[in-house]
Amino acid sequence: MTVLAINWSSVILQVGQLLLSLSILVILHEFGHYITARWFKCRVEKFYLFFDPWFSLFKKKHGDTEYGIGWLPLGGYVKISGMIDESLDKETMQQAPQPWEFRSKPAWQRLIIMIGGVVMNILVAFVIYSFILMIWGDKKIPTASMKYGVHVVDSTLLKMGIRNGDRILAIDGEPVADFEKLRRKLILGQQVQLQRGEQTLTINMDKDLIGQLVENRNRSTRGFLEVRRPAIAFYVPDTSAAYKAGLRRDDQIVGIDSVPVMFYDQLQEGLLARSGKTISLKVMRGAQTLRLPVSVNAEGKIGFLPYGYSYQQMDSLGWLKLDVKRYGVLEAFPAGVQKAGNELSDYIDQFKKILDPDTGAYKAVGGFKSMGSIFSGAGWDWESFWRITAFLSIVLAFMNLLPIPALDGGHVMFTLYEMITRKKPSDKFLEYAQMAGMTLLLGLMLYANANDWLGWGR
Repeated sequence: MTVLAINWSSVILQVGQLLLSLSILVILHEFGHYITARWFKCRVEKFYLFFDPWFSLFKKKHGDTEYGIGWLPLGGYVKISGMIDESLDKETMQQAPQPWEFRSKPAWQRLIIMIGGVVMNILVAFVIYSFILMIWGDKKIPTASMKYGVHVVDSTLLKMGIRNGDRILAIDGEPVADFEKLRRKLILGQQVQLQRGEQTLTINMDKDLIGQLVENRNRSTRGFLEVRRPAIAFYVPDTSAAYKAGLRRDDQIVGIDSVPVMFYDQLQEGLLARSGKTISLKVMRGAQTLRLPVSVNAEGKIGFLPYGYSYQQMDSLGWLKLDVKRYGVLEAFPAGVQKAGNELSDYIDQFKKILDPDTGAYKAVGGFKSMGSIFSGAGWDWESFWRITAFLSIVLAFMNLLPIPALDGGHVMFTLYEMITRKKPSDKFLEYAQMAGMTLLLGLMLYANANDWLGWGR
């Protein structure tokens, strides 16, 4: 039986970042509903971060509104008088409409109130991306600058024909000059054009590539495609066999026994072929050449990490070129709008894959564990935190616009129906629709989180 050690400090850091990010986004989303409701003189009874069934962690009433923090971190809400929402306040709905109630307002005002949260999330993404571009800049790794090509981490891509050292030129006939964009486009594409030595090849990708990647996912795998790099030790724990044999940080491994090694993927293959044996590791340390006897465990590992170098460090080592473009105040905001639009477009393309069962993308649907894992567990990185928060804001806006009762999109759908047909759905119909939507959302949430922990559908 294999026992997986849990790095609790890393987990706590990721959970903390996730909670802070979602709290910011939920508060601003609900503020979008709150401010538009106030604008049209609707009474807002509650404004809550997180849900508060049975009790709340904090609450304070100011004017007509109770502000509070619930104990169930699944979102948040504003309770607007006279609106059929997750509170399902049937008693109020049976009484005659009052001037301050949501249901007494004209349809166009109700529509603006319902899209207020989505609009706020879009604006938040624009603003965050704009400040990121001003402070840290737009960072890109030109694929042509990757000195050694790509490192194929996942065997799924190897099976389809992509090899270590390949230079990917285009996906579906469209050149991809940015490595980060390349990784996104790769899982959505059908054909990959690449250069291997002097050859130019076309590789056809399986339609269920995403599903295969999910099924083949390993906890030790950082991704499915990385920048190819020399076999240099980044982190060598003092408890590892490699450390005890004399390997240290920044040592470059250039051979196993009598076999030359240049890249980390070659080192991996060589170690795996010698599982359970003691090898002679040839190492370059500055001008020194060392021979270290190291024991390889049954999994083909000697206990060091090659990953951890930032792109800036890899740039200084000559493995790639990191292009950074910083924007001034006036140009940052239109650039932020464009970046948010590009991120939304990419997300919609991924969402379409989820809706097609043949792609197997539904297997990649994850819950809070998956969301937390995208944050850094090695340290609090504000640049990364805000980039992820901006992206989550776009995701929140898109998901809330889906025409599902209980989401903003469901309310928008019924309001547009009313505006077009001049017929308002009955309160009873809206009540049943709200219950159906809440049941569907609860089921999706349970599936996503079960998929995280149990691998359902894999």
